Amino acid sequence: QVQLVESGGGSVQTGGSLRLSCTGSEYSEAIQCVGWFRQAPGNAAERVAAIDRSTIKYHVPFAEGRLIVSRDWKQNIMYLQMARLTPDDTGTYYCVADREKGCYSPQHWGHGTQVTVSS
Repeated sequence: QVQLVESGGGSVQTGGSLRLSCTGSEYSEAIQCVGWFRQAPGNAAERVAAIDRSTIKYHVPFAEGRLIVSRDWKQNIMYLQMARLTPDDTGTYYCVADREKGCYSPQHWGHGTQVTVSS
């Protein structure tokens, strides 16, 4: 099975930064997209950002320019660089993988890493 492992979560104050990492995110014929979802307590999981095998990047509006996805193509590590964090960014962040481009409906999920932003 695909084994996605997130790391880098923690607690920061408003305005702080964190960088999340995801390993096990190799592309294949069956994996065309890897990306990030997040879930706040009591809320549905929401898509944050993704990178297709073709190298196309996606960022949802709340993430654009602030929560930035990147990839180390040599080490096969995907990152989410988060800056200017607010309490609304608090939640569990999941690394995901999808058979289809865009990571809209991922089949594979990591166990998540917790991000807490205090006011």
